[in-house]
Amino acid sequence: MTAASRWDAAYRGEPPPWEIDRPQPVVERIAAADGFRGDVLDAGCGTGENALFLAARGLAVTGIDWSALATERARAKATDRGLDVRFEQADALSLDALGASFDSVLDCGLFHTFEDPERARYVVSLASVVRRRGVLHVLCFSDREPWSGGPRRVTQAEIRASFADGWTVRAIEPEIFATRIHDGGALAWHATIERVGIVNARPMGLKPGLDLDDIEGLLDRVEGPVRR
Repeated sequence: MTAASRWDAAYRGEPPPWEIDRPQPVVERIAAADGFRGDVLDAGCGTGENALFLAARGLAVTGIDWSALATERARAKATDRGLDVRFEQADALSLDALGASFDSVLDCGLFHTFEDPERARYVVSLASVVRRRGVLHVLCFSDREPWSGGPRRVTQAEIRASFADGWTVRAIEPEIFATRIHDGGALAWHATIERVGIVNARPMGLKPGLDLDDIEGLLDRVEGPVRR
């Protein structure tokens, strides 16, 4: 079974636990604090509630999901609500195929679905589309969550290790992940992560030990001047 067909199966029949028919409350709080800016990617958008909420606030939003069925439903919602959002069935491990780059990324329940090898590939994939100084918001189940079901639990140390190269973890805060099966939500982490440099520079032929000014000079030639 392919990843896309596996996730399509989750959207047949009763809604999956993470589809709560409204934006995640933490996404609303991040937005209220101006935590999203510029072009926004919702990675693992499902049927689009978070992406549509951000678009209604005037942001330019792209939503991607493994599931074609989920993205079809997201497009239908956008049409019904008169919102302009690009929804694509896409591989989160090959985000460069989108042909776009982003200032802000929301990962609401995607990071915690990956095993270690996929997790590393996902971080590289994110780096291919997140602009320098861009911000990534990750909401994932935390290791404090006592429920035995659901996705993989993630520790703060795992988040920091995953984004140790080319990123800075600005904050990791305890949060609640709203679901259809938790009365008070599942215990989660909200990580705020900034892209500050090149991920895994050595395979690109760069010398180790480059400081941020060196990296920014290189990226200015590749990407254009940094957006601040």
